[in-house]
This record gives sequence, structure tokens and C-alpha cells, in this order.
Amino acid sequence: QGATIASRNAMVTSQEAAEFLGISRPTRVKLLEGGQIPYQMRGRHRRVMLADLITYQETSRRVRREALDSMVEDALEADLYQATLGQPPRTR
Repeated sequence: QGATIASRNAMVTSQEAAEFLGISRPTRVKLLEGGQIPYQMRGRHRRVMLADLITYQETSRRVRREALDSMVEDALEADLYQATLGQPPRTR
């Protein structure tokens, strides 16, 4: 795959934004209309700043990582990893 270099201030179409984030058109519309990602109207078309997409992507990854870390911690405390190996969880 090739690489593209763009300014963080570059404006992209909402379709390009969806492709960048790897999301569907309905999800993209919900994010834009819900205010999670700022956008500007250019005529009848939405435009999104690349910097806003990167910020949203970084925030989403951090929140997901924190939620997964919390789930792993909860599973360790409940001895659920032992249960997945075919052994019943230990009672305390």
C-alpha cells in the first residue's frame, strides 16, 4: 500500500472520513450529527478536518483500551481465566 501525506488542517469529505475511520456511512452520519466529530457544510456537502478525525480516533482507541483493561482486571479478580481452561472458578 502507498502512503499519503496530508496536512492536519486538510478538509476531507465525509466519505473519506468514514474510510479513514473504517466505519459505515450510517455510523459516520451519527458521529457527525451527534457532535462527536465537528464538521462544516460546504454547500450541501459535509467536510471534516483531518485533525478532528485523528483526535476522535486517538480518543476512541484510548477509551476502548481502558475499558478492555478494566474488563481484564475484573476477570482476573474473579478468577475467570481459570474457568476458561475447563476448571471451575475458585470460591473465596
